[in-house]
Amino acid sequence: MKKILLALCAIALLGSKASAQKFAYVDSEYILSQMPEYRSAQKQLDDLAEQWQKDLDAKMAEIAKMYREYQDEKVLLTEEVRQRRERGIDDKEKAAKDFQKAKFSADGELFKKRMELVKPIQDKVFDAIQKVAKKGGYDFIFDKSGEVVMLYSNAKFDKSDDVLQEMGITPKEEITPKGGGQVPPPNGPKK
Repeated sequence: MKKILLALCAIALLGSKASAQKFAYVDSEYILSQMPEYRSAQKQLDDLAEQWQKDLDAKMAEIAKMYREYQDEKVLLTEEVRQRRERGIDDKEKAAKDFQKAKFSADGELFKKRMELVKPIQDKVFDAIQKVAKKGGYDFIFDKSGEVVMLYSNAKFDKSDDVLQEMGITPKEEITPKGGGQVPPPNGPKK
């Protein structure tokens, strides 16, 4: 009888320990938006992508012009000249597709540049999250902006500002997302 009672007490203690786990969350999009180095890296990437897109658009416009000119003159050209012009258009199209793949594909230059610029920043955020978790004794910290869906979150458990402070960044309210509007800190306006 004592063994059964002791086992029930042990189970009750373990159950209470499991329910006493500490949870918190962060909003990594908010944290990144507050980091000047991330905004700078994102601007570099946007500028690079915009320039490459302009180059690609110019290549496609040239191909379209060549094709229109070819269609207008096609009836006047010999078979040999037609084939040469078609090969020229095909070669330009292939070069444009190769350029697009080299710059914008999953293993292209833009992706590599993103890894080069953003990965160190993400590592810095991850390290700060780990420090906040250890200081606060948290068992789990979720990312509100990731795949985890939070249907409700109490702002008192948001540790985004703590992570920013751990990195030496003072949160600001004036950061504006692409959609417009002001982004308040996740814990509400600071007083």
